Amino acid sequence: MIDLRSDTVTRPTRAMVAAMTDAAVGDDVYGEDPTVAELEARTAALLGHEAGLFCATGSLANVLGVAQHVGPGQEVLCDAGAHIARAEMGAHGALTGVTMRTWVTPHGVTDPAGVAALLAPDAGPYLVSTACVALENTHNFGGGTIQPLPVLREVAQLCADAGVARHLDGARLWNAHVETGVPLADYGVLFDTVSVCFSKGLGAPVGSMLVGSAAAMASARVLRKRLGGGWRQAGLLAAACLYALDHHVERLAEDHAAARGFASAVRAHLAEDARARVSAPETNIVVVGTGAVPAVEVADRAAQRGVALSVVGARVVRAVTHLAVPVEDARRAGDVLGAILAQRPA
Repeated sequence: MIDLRSDTVTRPTRAMVAAMTDAAVGDDVYGEDPTVAELEARTAALLGHEAGLFCATGSLANVLGVAQHVGPGQEVLCDAGAHIARAEMGAHGALTGVTMRTWVTPHGVTDPAGVAALLAPDAGPYLVSTACVALENTHNFGGGTIQPLPVLREVAQLCADAGVARHLDGARLWNAHVETGVPLADYGVLFDTVSVCFSKGLGAPVGSMLVGSAAAMASARVLRKRLGGGWRQAGLLAAACLYALDHHVERLAEDHAAARGFASAVRAHLAEDARARVSAPETNIVVVGTGAVPAVEVADRAAQRGVALSVVGARVVRAVTHLAVPVEDARRAGDVLGAILAQRPA
């Protein structure tokens, strides 16, 4: 099976497992795990921030990050396809009392005018006041799209002028960095808090990081424990993440090439007037509109032919390349999907 459902399906390499086995560990709830401390300090520095907090998941890191800026009954603004709005099980409202308003963004790329139209930092006694704007880079459901640095700077300035905090869901920020060459810190310093993930393209088995000020991370640490997110000898996992930082960041370019190969192979089977559409991948995610054919049917037929895809809409499937899928396999998977779409009127 060529598994393109997500870049979360990777398994640690033998070298990564060896690093985990050799990790120095302690009790992280007591703040005594040296490998966790190293990972937190190193990641914070990479992103231009003061401190970090190691978390089990990106969703937890996002909940903790947004909660540093938004109190119960206040709102965070984000786009309608954002991971925090669509794929975190309503955790922000359910666990921290945060409300949310959204703008619609084609392909996930933020329009600063859409942000400006919603900003309401002092909405008065009858409406909800904006406390934070959250952006996502790269944008998952937008198709791995990269938020351009000038756009991020413009949004950051809008928020600064309005006295509103900024949070970045940077689960795949590594991909944006590798594709554009923009230093991670140039992205990171535009936001008050940033989350990044190690268990997607970087291939670690578990782990995300939240970074921000030392005071914010101390507050987030308390909330993490309250939500059941304290852990003990977490250095075993942190060692895998450190290995990923050393060995798996620059290789993300291979995943981007694989995504382009996949998309090209699908397109080669489609007529110019086909209703099925393939996104032009910027990083490692390809979104394919299946035209008149239900996405579930397309995914089922692909699975029968050895290709696993995600269904992300009634007529939309998604493919995500990663370190377990060489370029040749990605192209072969694209041929499979293209042939399926070409067999039915699109």
